[in-house]
Amino acid sequence: MTRIHFLTSNEGKVSEAALHLEPLGYQVVQLHVDGIVEPQSDDLETVARAKIDQAKAHLPTEDAWILVEDAGLFVTSLDGFPGVYSAYALQTIGCAGILRLLSHLHSEDLKVESGLRAAEFRAVACLHTPHGTMVGHGTCPGRIAANVDGEGGFGFDPVFIPRDLDLAGQPVEAGQQGEVSTHGRTFAAVDSATKAAFSHRIRALTDLLSQVPSNL
Repeated sequence: MTRIHFLTSNEGKVSEAALHLEPLGYQVVQLHVDGIVEPQSDDLETVARAKIDQAKAHLPTEDAWILVEDAGLFVTSLDGFPGVYSAYALQTIGCAGILRLLSHLHSEDLKVESGLRAAEFRAVACLHTPHGTMVGHGTCPGRIAANVDGEGGFGFDPVFIPRDLDLAGQPVEAGQQGEVSTHGRTFAAVDSATKAAFSHRIRALTDLLSQVPSNL
């Protein structure tokens, strides 16, 4: 199996990546590097590439593969906040803080409220190999829940409800019912296999792997 060194301190991310990559013949191992500095940028890909460049010196061998994944929660009515600052927002205001920021958005019309609470997760997966660096992108549209729901997952999972999916695995329009659904529950309230069907991270990894030459 090809070993991929996943640069992250988040064990949840490692588990999610392994769930998807190991059946495809990739071994995912966690890589800890102290002192990684995130650039001040509003672009996820810029942040991911900067982390790759800093981590290269810490690889066990020169030909080792290294993976960096950066993601953010982008809330429409907050002009995309917290976005690339999601990790900082999680540490400071947390899920409860996001709900407080949206507490003024009340409506008797649930469809209107759903629109005002629209959000999406975006992910960028960056893979460095001796043959070059590839980047994959993934998104998961949905909305912010009215309350914290569930005890699983990580990050902002307890306040994010994804849109339903059609039979092809693509998100349906807001308010429509799809064949695959969390039935109004957040990512934190469903099992890992269900979450994987929607996951922006899995979609970014899938996009990334489609770019890896078959002879590597």
